[in-house]
Amino acid sequence: MSRPEDSPPPAAGDGSGNTGSSDGSGSSGKAAAPPPGTAGSGNRSGGGFLAAKLSDPRVREKLLLAVSAPLLALTVAFVLVCLVITATGQNPFHAFEAMFNYGTTDRSQVWILNKAIPYYLAAVAVAIGFRMNLFNIGVDGQYQVAAFFAAVVGGALALGGFVQIPIIILTAMVVGALWAGIAGYLKAVRGVSEVITTIMLNAIAGSLIGYFLKEGRLAERNQNIVHTPDIPESSRFFTIDTGAGLIYGTVVIAIAAGVAYWYLLSRTRFGFDLRAVGVSDSAAEASGVSVKRMVVASMLISGAVAGLVGMPTLLNDTGNFGNNFPSGIGFMGIAIALLGRNHPVGMALAALLWAFLERTGGHLNFIGYYQEIIGVMQGIIVLSVVVSYELVRRWGLRRQQRIVGAELAARARTNDTVEGVA
Repeated sequence: MSRPEDSPPPAAGDGSGNTGSSDGSGSSGKAAAPPPGTAGSGNRSGGGFLAAKLSDPRVREKLLLAVSAPLLALTVAFVLVCLVITATGQNPFHAFEAMFNYGTTDRSQVWILNKAIPYYLAAVAVAIGFRMNLFNIGVDGQYQVAAFFAAVVGGALALGGFVQIPIIILTAMVVGALWAGIAGYLKAVRGVSEVITTIMLNAIAGSLIGYFLKEGRLAERNQNIVHTPDIPESSRFFTIDTGAGLIYGTVVIAIAAGVAYWYLLSRTRFGFDLRAVGVSDSAAEASGVSVKRMVVASMLISGAVAGLVGMPTLLNDTGNFGNNFPSGIGFMGIAIALLGRNHPVGMALAALLWAFLERTGGHLNFIGYYQEIIGVMQGIIVLSVVVSYELVRRWGLRRQQRIVGAELAARARTNDTVEGVA
C-alpha cells in the first residue's frame, strides 16, 4: 500500500536573507537586510524561496507525480463510465448533468454531508490499519457491536447531556477497541491473519447483537421494529438548522478524528513507528520497535475509531439501536480509504463523493437510467484510482532511475576530464 509522501524538510535559515554570505552585489561580508515589509524582503522570503524550491529537479519530479496520478485516475474513470453508460444505450452526458443538478440542491447537500460523516469515520478506522499493512476488514462488526452497547448504556441512564453524551461515546470507543483488540492480540501472539479473524468477529458480532436484541432482554418492540430503549432527548447530539435540513453535529467528531489521525501519524513518535512497521517490520524490529506491541496498539486505535461510526445515527437520528440500524458502512470505509489514499483530506473528499453518488443514484433511476449504474461508477472510480496511482508510482521509479543514471554518468565524465587534464 503506497503512502502519502512526507513534506520536504524546511530550508536552513530564517528566510530573511541574514545568512552571513555575500549579498550578490560583488562585495563580501554581512550585507544589510532590507527592512521588513519591503519588496526585496518579500521576494527573498516568499517568491525567491518558492523559485529556489521549484528549481530543484527532485521537487519538480514530486509535483509532476502528485498531479499526474489524480489526473490520470479522473480521466480513466470518466472515460470508462461514459463507455458503460453508452453501452446501455443511454446518454452519459445527460446522466452527469442530471446528477449535478440534483446533487447540488440545498436538501441534497445536507443529506450528502450527513451521509458522509459515518463513511469518513469508517475510512479513518480502516486507514489506521492500512498504514501498518493491517487489513482491518472487521470495522463493520466493530461499529455495530459498539453502537449496540453504547445505545444500551445510553438508554439505561438518565443523566444530563454534558455527562451522558461523553459516557455514550466513550462506551462505544472502548467496546470497539476491545472487539478489534481480539484480532490484534491473535495476530501478535499467534500470528493469525487479521483478515480471517476480523471476518469471523463480524459474524460473531451479528450473532451477539441478534441474541440480545430481543424483546424482554435488552430491547423493546415498537410495531415491527425491535430496538434498545430510547436515549433521552437531552442526551442527543446537537444539530445545525440550515433551512434546507438539519446537519448532524457529529460532524465535529469526524473532524476531530481526522485531525487526530493526521497528528498521530505525522507528528508523533508512535506514528513514525507505526509507519515504519508498515514499510518493513524486520527493519523496525532491528531499530528497537516492538512489532507485536504496534500491531495490538494499531488495532485498538482502529477499533476505537470504528466505535464512532455508529454515533451519527445513534445520537443524531434514531436515538436507539434497532434491527433497522444501518449496516455495511465498514466495508464502504475500505473503498473510501483506498479512494482517499489514506490521507485525511483525501478520505473526506472520497466520503463526500460516495455520498453524492448514492444521493444521485436514486434520481438517475427515477428518470429512467438503470439502478446498477451507480454501483458500477463506484467500482470504476476505486479501481481507476488504485491502478492509476500504481502505474504513476512505477513510472516515477523508472524516471528516478534514469535521472540518477544520467547524474552518475555526468559525474563520471567530469572525473575522466579532470584526470585527463591532470
